[in-house]
Amino acid sequence: MTAPSGTEPSMSVPPRVLTVAGSDSGGGAGIQADLKTMLALGVHGMSVVTAVTAQNSVGVQGAWELPVEAVRAQYRSVVDDIGVQAVKTGMLASAELVEAVAELIGGTDAPAVVDPVGVSKHGDPLLAASALDSVRTKLLPVATVATPNLNEVTQLTGVRAESEDDLGRAAAAVLEYGPTWVLIKGGHLPGDAVDLLTDGTEEHWLRASRHDNRHTHGTGCTLASAIASQLAKGQSVPEAVAAAKEYVTGAIAAGFALGGGIGPVDHGWAFRPRVG
Repeated sequence: MTAPSGTEPSMSVPPRVLTVAGSDSGGGAGIQADLKTMLALGVHGMSVVTAVTAQNSVGVQGAWELPVEAVRAQYRSVVDDIGVQAVKTGMLASAELVEAVAELIGGTDAPAVVDPVGVSKHGDPLLAASALDSVRTKLLPVATVATPNLNEVTQLTGVRAESEDDLGRAAAAVLEYGPTWVLIKGGHLPGDAVDLLTDGTEEHWLRASRHDNRHTHGTGCTLASAIASQLAKGQSVPEAVAAAKEYVTGAIAAGFALGGGIGPVDHGWAFRPRVG
């Protein structure tokens, strides 16, 4: 049935989530992974592109950051008209971009998930060394949840976590910079995939069996976007992180070969027909 002239059909608007990150031309990480995750989790994904990468399954062949004014204009365009229920950050490349994005997030009434991306899955640098202090002093203080992996913890704080027992110390070091919550991702440790979520008072340990699958490109982007998606739907931080952990664990298990290197996680794993 066609709606009467001058009216619009009644539709429920899904929660809106904005990713501020770099583009991955191979589709496994960055903006592309974020938007796939958001679609899979039932929210409307929007994007602010901070950098363009030439990237595939074997590495990053080139990266070009966008001007600050282009990033700011994208952000204002989306937030001022459409609005957001959560923001997620990824690759920010330079101190100037980090500081501009931190200022924008600080003026937005929505939870922010900060994935302090330092290097790619293949070890290629995605953040200038000169930007680390801006991440510490400008971006982390406006984060509702920061989601560093162990390498990023060391890069930001100097703390090196080599076992599960070290995760509490790592979390405390990151919390010193002001995020409300921190999720320390212990995926690089041996054994089960163990993460620690804490605000300095509560501790939530999240544990999942490790899947023997090398195709894990985009894991960090996917997890942070899943957390933001669940926060946008009204979940508490512990609820959102637990749900995101379950989603990304399934995506890792279903990761597939692509190209000649490390393939991506499968963002649509929950929609695939199950065998057996």
